[in-house]
Amino acid sequence: MVSRFGDALRTSALPLLAVRLTDQPLVIASVTACGYLPWLLFGLFGGAVADRVDQRRAMWLVDTVRGLLVAGFALAVGLGCASIPLLIALAFSLTALQTLFDNASTALLPSLVDREALGGANARLMTGQQLAGGLLAGPFVPLLLAAGAFMPFAADAGTYLVAAALVASLRVRPPEREPRPAGSTLRTEIGAGLRALWRDRVLRAVCVATLLCNIGMGALIATLALHVTRWLHAGDTGYIAAMTSYSAGSLAGGLVAQRIARRTGRVRALLLGGTLQTGALLLIGSVRHVPALVAGMLVLGAMNMVWNVNQVTLMQQRSPGSMVGRIASAFRTSSTSGAPLGAFLGGAVAGLYGLNAPALLAAVLFATAVVALIPGREPGVSVVVREDSVSTARPAR
Repeated sequence: MVSRFGDALRTSALPLLAVRLTDQPLVIASVTACGYLPWLLFGLFGGAVADRVDQRRAMWLVDTVRGLLVAGFALAVGLGCASIPLLIALAFSLTALQTLFDNASTALLPSLVDREALGGANARLMTGQQLAGGLLAGPFVPLLLAAGAFMPFAADAGTYLVAAALVASLRVRPPEREPRPAGSTLRTEIGAGLRALWRDRVLRAVCVATLLCNIGMGALIATLALHVTRWLHAGDTGYIAAMTSYSAGSLAGGLVAQRIARRTGRVRALLLGGTLQTGALLLIGSVRHVPALVAGMLVLGAMNMVWNVNQVTLMQQRSPGSMVGRIASAFRTSSTSGAPLGAFLGGAVAGLYGLNAPALLAAVLFATAVVALIPGREPGVSVVVREDSVSTARPAR
């Protein structure tokens, strides 16, 4: 939560700094693009490393390095030495390190709580992160910028170091790992993680569905400002109302995600979330009124949180302790690739068919994702227990 608060300060201030340094849209967009690229380049590698090392140590070391990097950048901004290449280098480096941190974090959580408690733990984590990054950080950005352009970055550096200290204070027992076969390499271990993800029918279905949803969300988010300000003619106020509604919905979704899963099972919770998000996107793309936009974004945020909590929990519960990092990285790398693709599709569709078309395209993709989930809800689907075999010990829910 502390780190997410600092990230929100940095990500809010970074575009404003970029606009001061250049007026070329393509150059400014490249800063954002570098936030996706490391996941495609290093995501699988980060998962394999996370399964080999002490995950707690990897997390606090990564946060320490990120804190020092951002502190150096804050100093450069304070001295008037900031530049677009420096912004790009920072965005790329932080995300490259994040590939190890996020995979290690996903793999570490089952060492802290029992498997049946993972859903509640993930819900609390994600709700807290949304509260810190989505709501609490916003009012601090103008105050920090008023004190100096470097201040949001200095604050972010401090949160990284505090987060590193908190992670370092954890006392956990590392998961039991089978000895690696002689001659095992990172490449072969990455391949084992990809095979395990593909062989598990539930995780495979959820991964494909998440990819489709990410393409849809990429299309919507990339064009949402145009949708609100030009199609709805709601101005900046309408855009702020939409984003605030989404954040509020996310918090509500975090509170009910585990309750829904207890009543329906995790895969059916995903089916419910995808269906309701499809309806919300149809509302956003077809009704030309701000209340419809606000209501749609509220439902979209709530069900997105329900989706995320149950998707991550399913991955942790269905993966053996020695492979959580690799399976998580295979999942994330596959599904994250949809966001930049969706952004390009959204821009193209908006230009060809109208500014509301990306929301309707997203609705079609979400509906397709719901269909892709159906094979994962069949009874008797087994859980992966070894790198190259499938167990019949426990049916999917």
